[in-house]
Amino acid sequence: MGCTSSVYALGRKKKVTIPEIVVYVPAIRIPLQSDLPRALKGVIPKELVDRLTCLRNQIVLVAEDTDGSAITELRRALEEYLTLLIGLTKKENGLEDLVEFKWKNLGDYGKQEAFVANSWFELLSVVHMMAMLTLSEANSLMIPKDFSGSAVRVLSSDCKREAVDLLLKASGYLEFCIKNIIVHIPPDIKIMLPKDLQDGVLEAISIQALGQNSTANSTMSLVSRITYHGTEIQLGLAVDCQKATLSVKRRLACELLIYYSQAYQCLSGCDMNHGYGKKHLWFIKWKFLQAKAAAYYYHGLILDKGNEPSCHVSAVCCFLAAEEILAESKKACLTFSLAPPTTRSPPLWGAMKHLHQTIPEVASRKSQMYGYLLEEEKALQALPELPNFQLSLRPDNYELPEIDQAWNTEKWEIESQTLKEHLKDCENNTGSDTESE
Repeated sequence: MGCTSSVYALGRKKKVTIPEIVVYVPAIRIPLQSDLPRALKGVIPKELVDRLTCLRNQIVLVAEDTDGSAITELRRALEEYLTLLIGLTKKENGLEDLVEFKWKNLGDYGKQEAFVANSWFELLSVVHMMAMLTLSEANSLMIPKDFSGSAVRVLSSDCKREAVDLLLKASGYLEFCIKNIIVHIPPDIKIMLPKDLQDGVLEAISIQALGQNSTANSTMSLVSRITYHGTEIQLGLAVDCQKATLSVKRRLACELLIYYSQAYQCLSGCDMNHGYGKKHLWFIKWKFLQAKAAAYYYHGLILDKGNEPSCHVSAVCCFLAAEEILAESKKACLTFSLAPPTTRSPPLWGAMKHLHQTIPEVASRKSQMYGYLLEEEKALQALPELPNFQLSLRPDNYELPEIDQAWNTEKWEIESQTLKEHLKDCENNTGSDTESE
């Protein structure tokens, strides 16, 4: 009471930190304490049980104590844990359903806890956590450490390149979850999975990660300076690069538009009626509208180079559409930021800063310049279709690590329980079950 009174007497208030989002990171799921020794005692060697338990408990403690910020330490522990966990998924070992694994959302947002007795669920949760930590690391890299709130944002090329590599890696983790893990989870368990682990949600996040990286490969031979950077970063660099043609810029924007359109389609069949779900949808809408505005703007610039009146009319239609869509994207950005949990959007920079400045200006100037054509050619006032491009990026290829040698069953020596120990375990188990009831 004294401490509380003194704090308020001094007029101090607890500082509320609102995180900034450049790369969208859904809720990170972390493990809860699970009783592995109880389930595996007498089934596999005690040394193996102890290693599994120790590593999992280490992940639990570090994740809880640091709110998932100790990414390097967690990644190292998760990768080592995987080499042991794989053994529980092997059908020949017959251990898939022995242990009830417990997980929850970090911060318990939405109270999404999951208790599932299936080792494939545990494997899915571990690889998913690795993907979310990787996205979180990419987001941190895109926020300058010395950023003081000014509108000027400067990022080193190394940070951009590393962020792109991380996004591709995260996409690879999620693709592996979809193609190689979820297929092994029984249907009755799959329908009970947390909303964050739905197939469509995982696929949408994987596509988003590609979208924030798209066309790094396709522009390599055209614009060497913008290779290996994310799409929005590439557009920003292309604005200042004389070698970057309008066709390259349009392709970058169109590919990004396709990625976000695909991500939205993936979520359309998922239950998104929860906090993070609604925020996720608003993020996709915001980025989709930004990409669409950019695509129509650059498409309009290309059309405007034509000599026919119809070309100029179509160009003006593109510019006016881009201006309107850009205004919608600003509203979507605000709604995304305010949707719980509240976040801050980064200041305009790179391509988006350039587009927010030039689109309204060009739309106004060109509509005045070709106003007479708009009156004369009313029949031509239709918004032209955007070109369709083949997507150029694929997720990084991820494979599980080699199974630990401790799973060499030929060398196993399993301790047998005495009758007294067995009766004591049964008594403890009965007591635990009574307490839980």
